[in-house]
Amino acid sequence: MPVQSGSINEQGQWVPDRSIEIIAPAAAGGGWDTTARMLARTIDEEGLADQSFGVVNKPGGGGAVAWSYIHKRNDPHNIFISSPPLHFVYLNGQSPFGYEDFTPIANLIADYGAFAVREDAEWNSLEDLFTDMREDPESITVVGASSPGSMDHIQFMMFADKAGVDITKIRYISDQDSGGMTSVLNGSVDVISTGVMDAADQARAGKLKILGITAPERLEGDEYLSTLPTAKEQGIDAEFIVWRGMFGPPDMTEEQLAYYEDIYKEVSESDAFAEVRDMYGWDEQFMGSDEFREFLDEQSDDLENILIELGFIEEDEDENIGQ
Repeated sequence: MPVQSGSINEQGQWVPDRSIEIIAPAAAGGGWDTTARMLARTIDEEGLADQSFGVVNKPGGGGAVAWSYIHKRNDPHNIFISSPPLHFVYLNGQSPFGYEDFTPIANLIADYGAFAVREDAEWNSLEDLFTDMREDPESITVVGASSPGSMDHIQFMMFADKAGVDITKIRYISDQDSGGMTSVLNGSVDVISTGVMDAADQARAGKLKILGITAPERLEGDEYLSTLPTAKEQGIDAEFIVWRGMFGPPDMTEEQLAYYEDIYKEVSESDAFAEVRDMYGWDEQFMGSDEFREFLDEQSDDLENILIELGFIEEDEDENIGQ
């Protein structure tokens, strides 16, 4: 049962009775923390809420500690920021809680992945790379910062799979100490799967060549980023959005959901948050609760299928995933 708190005013709107806690499911300084703090600052500076929005860090378990906290409290004054690890941690059985155990409020921004090679590498496009990988997938090594079965790994596998590569034979190296970029630059591995901005920093310096990005269309607002080809324009029918959105506890009422959804729509439309997006290279991609939930359903299905193909989860245990 939800914690009974707050009230309904004469207009039928929910009114919180204390400050709002935005949970960042990681330590200070990371993507979740930065996004949460920028959202809270915008709400405060733009005067979008009567109550203050404060950020509380609850690291641990790749997000699982924070999700357990939110689920147990089930209090509409406690909400949290998340992104695709909410899928991965659950699907890989590292947490009993996935997106369906919470209330999707709104998505705010989109980021994307990139696949890059050293500047002097033989491949000039994803099709060049995947042509060689179709012939001999084990001959080319891929590195990422995430563990096997998580974001950098699976985003590459999604695109290789669509390109007809036998993804069960791809050699993926996990370098969680951020040495992956060095490994590509010194030639010890062939390809890096990473975020667009991380790859772009090295590519602008003439050290990397970005073969393709996971966005559905070319990025705007930056002369260099707009030159980066998408996988789709290279004939690979795949995309992967690194979304960042807000969630509430499982038993939110319609009035509580509307309260937050309206605030975050105003945040997304504000000039102040547009400046934040530009500062961090984020794309605007607001989705209200219903649209966000549909998007999460589709992405979860796509990721589950890849994880099954790679053997991380078993198809006949679908009903028990995450248990």
